[in-house]
Amino acid sequence: MIDFLRKVPLFSSLNNSQLTIISNICSKKSFKANTVLFHEKELGSAFYIVFSGSVKIYTAATSGEEKILSLFKTGDSFGELSLIDGKPRSASAQTLEDSVMIALSAPNFLDMLKSNFDISLCIMQELCNRLRDTNQHVHDLTFLDARSRVIKSLIKLANKNGIRSGSVVTIKMMLNYDEVSQMAGVQKPILMQVIRDFQERQILTFLGNEMKLDLAKLRG
Repeated sequence: MIDFLRKVPLFSSLNNSQLTIISNICSKKSFKANTVLFHEKELGSAFYIVFSGSVKIYTAATSGEEKILSLFKTGDSFGELSLIDGKPRSASAQTLEDSVMIALSAPNFLDMLKSNFDISLCIMQELCNRLRDTNQHVHDLTFLDARSRVIKSLIKLANKNGIRSGSVVTIKMMLNYDEVSQMAGVQKPILMQVIRDFQERQILTFLGNEMKLDLAKLRG
């Protein structure tokens, strides 16, 4: 468990004794694909780290329409915000595939933060990074046109979830087109128009559940 925690960005600067403290309060849980880990507006009871698989974080309108905020894969952590401020969850979390989570219960997590300043500081730094990402997303929705938002979302998927070989990034498509359009903040027809254009220019190619993005052709 300590070897895994050391690779988690949230804890990468901690020493072995600090990682041991965290390891002692962790539990590992398996979930089937499409399992909702928690719902928006419910009280937080646990903080999660993805051990394997993937998770989407999203909000839902009263009409049922979803807006995907983030995707998390191995090593990513989420769900700590409502544990820290005691307020309801700001979004929902759902597995995209069969996944294994490392869970820290709210009481154990808060006790750890109270007793270990260095660990608390790491948590605060990660929250600051996420706030900056949120601010950037708001900026994109305000100032970028729809096509630019699609391109930026594809690059974000490539950077976070892809495997690069030269200028080509291979991405396992965990999201369907509706979900990608939600993530980019555009209507699905606009997304499909951009994708068709990219396919014609051989910037994007699809093989099974994988998408290949050629960054060299994209820049060109």
